[in-house]
Amino acid sequence: MANQSSMSEEQQRASEREYRRAPIELKVSYKRVNSFFADYTKNISRGGTFIGTTRPLQMGTEFVFALEVPGLGEPLRLNGLVIWTTDPADATKANPAGMGIEFQYADDEERRATELVVEGLMKNELGEDLVQHLLDRES
Repeated sequence: MANQSSMSEEQQRASEREYRRAPIELKVSYKRVNSFFADYTKNISRGGTFIGTTRPLQMGTEFVFALEVPGLGEPLRLNGLVIWTTDPADATKANPAGMGIEFQYADDEERRATELVVEGLMKNELGEDLVQHLLDRES
């Protein structure tokens, strides 16, 4: 059964559209209780990411994860909040198992630094012109 938070399906789609997403697969590592996990992102935006996993964290969970970004010497450490999940039993190719993560920031400086990295990733995946068009539509 899907764990789509208390948001209606329409509210979830509106939330997902707030920021344009770029399909990208990056290794992400995080700790759950006393175990470490390594999964992969399926897409990313300036506001968050989707982590494909058959072991999603509970909605409302705040956690720190490390995102391995090509070209950065060290993984990018981010704070995230699980805002929705898809249970593996309900997963489909169009709606895979995993969790939707909203980035959490300590301040505006941290937000802007992360947004710059994400914009760079999106440009590498989609091309500068398309990304600029998508980002302009967010404004």
